[in-house]
Amino acid sequence: MSDLMSIKGGRDGLRIRFDDSAEWGLLLEQLEQQLNQNQAFFNGASLALDVGERTLTTEQLTHLLNLLQHHGVVAEALSAGARETRNAARTAGVTARPLPRYPDSSPQVSPDAEALLLIRTVRSGQVLRHSGHITLIGDVNPGGELIAGGSVVVWGRLRGFVHAGALGNVDAIVCAMELRPTQIRIAEQFATTPQEAGPHRPEVARIAGAQIVVESWEAFKK
Repeated sequence: MSDLMSIKGGRDGLRIRFDDSAEWGLLLEQLEQQLNQNQAFFNGASLALDVGERTLTTEQLTHLLNLLQHHGVVAEALSAGARETRNAARTAGVTARPLPRYPDSSPQVSPDAEALLLIRTVRSGQVLRHSGHITLIGDVNPGGELIAGGSVVVWGRLRGFVHAGALGNVDAIVCAMELRPTQIRIAEQFATTPQEAGPHRPEVARIAGAQIVVESWEAFKK
């Protein structure tokens, strides 16, 4: 996301990790900037917060939670090393956890560093959201949603909503064995599936010339 915070995704959802040495007001400013720039990715998301060893007052934490709520984001849990911060989180009704262990102490910036592989069906009303790439072995039914910061690969039928490059990555692509989404978005570009669908074959969608183009897998490989 920035040099002061990082976002990671996994099977348990999204986690935002803050640099605990940065000035708190600057962190909130950059967080609000990211929320404004990436509304399509964050709106409706639930996530966990990691504030490191920082001690937050109830007022500071309330400001953070209100900022997230204003942008349609729910904070489900908070990890902190300081007992005072965890107590403030519990007072605010947020699940508080001890600080998780990381292999190093510095935030990792690249949202595409981790890919998510799942074997399942995404049914109507379900949303699968990840900060990096998503590979799904299964189908996305109409009414289901895939939202990824990176590329999306579906080894099956993609017939719901898909948004690749939701954190602004214009090089992201969408691949599926049967690419028939109700709407497809890559970064800020979007398109809908033609009513007269062609033959079912593996296809790739990408941005070319400021618009989304769809081509067969064989043509894309050349």
